[in-house]
Amino acid sequence: MTVARAACRGWDIFQLDVKSAFFYGELNENVYVEQPKGFVQKGEEHKVYKLHKALYGLKQAPRAWFSRIESHFMKEGFQICPNEQSLFIKRSTRGCILIVSIYVDDLIYTGDDEVMMIEFKKSMMQDFDMTDLGKMKFFLGIEIMQKLEGIFVCQKKYVTDILKKFTMSDSKPVNSPIVPGFKINRDVNGTAVDDTYFKQIVGSLMYLTTTRPDIMFSVSLISRYMSKPTELHLQAAKRILRYLKGTVSYGIFYKKGGEEELLAFTDSDYDGDEEDSKSTSGYVFLLSSGAVSWMSKKQPIVTLSTTEAEFVVAAASACQAVWMRRVLRNLSHVQEGSTVIMCDNSSTIKLSKNLVNYQGAFSFFKRSCKGWRSRIGALCNSGAGGRFDD
Repeated sequence: MTVARAACRGWDIFQLDVKSAFFYGELNENVYVEQPKGFVQKGEEHKVYKLHKALYGLKQAPRAWFSRIESHFMKEGFQICPNEQSLFIKRSTRGCILIVSIYVDDLIYTGDDEVMMIEFKKSMMQDFDMTDLGKMKFFLGIEIMQKLEGIFVCQKKYVTDILKKFTMSDSKPVNSPIVPGFKINRDVNGTAVDDTYFKQIVGSLMYLTTTRPDIMFSVSLISRYMSKPTELHLQAAKRILRYLKGTVSYGIFYKKGGEEELLAFTDSDYDGDEEDSKSTSGYVFLLSSGAVSWMSKKQPIVTLSTTEAEFVVAAASACQAVWMRRVLRNLSHVQEGSTVIMCDNSSTIKLSKNLVNYQGAFSFFKRSCKGWRSRIGALCNSGAGGRFDD
């Protein structure tokens, strides 16, 4: 969402890297370590070292480092986002904003005031040993191209690497990651394959879904069969790789000056799993003309109709929308109107408008929704779309 917000307003995103970040962590408890091999002092072999700073490999190291960097941000006047603990926001008296997002030792920052960003970089350089990486171009395996028209994110190099790793670089491309209407089952009588190899493929594809919502459903589907994969499951995974062969450069483009209203689309396949008859939920949220959040997941309950299946995913989308609106509000992105959630099931839309008439049939589901009932009650107000107010 930070990238989409920056793209929409035409802000540049910069990146910093902390050298040996965990060494800055300060321990609040007594921790002792043995003398390392090769550095044991003669006559004092029984002694140990008491740590004053955190070390890599220490269980407390990540927490100690985050506490250290958090205290620095608080000292500099930042506020931590209550809905996203890795997001810090600073506002000036002139109404300008500086946004910092941190992932372990990697920091990205953006805002609408160049002076605030320069001062932030100077303060970080004074307290920590930093590497200034300039404009963000490569972050956690994700390639970012900042252009005048907007920001494009992709994983082109990562796709090329996994195709080479699994010897699929010379494979024939296909037009879809899965055959339409094709269903995968456990294939109990099928020929077993190397489960480690299959898990490596699935794990690699799961990280790729960070920027590729088009393979989210297919990857979610094959990930259900990692315990005892067969030739059927391996062929389904290789089809996804063949699809990637023809779509290496695909990604997400966040347009400058794009749509600032959060928009969601939901769908589900009723009784999609042949083993337990559970349905699969799917949704995607759009902001600044690009996808910012998406999900494909098997539902935790067995629904009895398409109405119930669609209502389950609508409820999940409403929960996600509430969280996203709260994060965006902290980023000074206030959406005055309702968030539209598009649903293609008329019965679900009618049910969301009036839950009273369905007390008996859906009492179990409304209990699972807990506090979201009042929000979902106003989910849809016209046509194939729904609205609710945060």
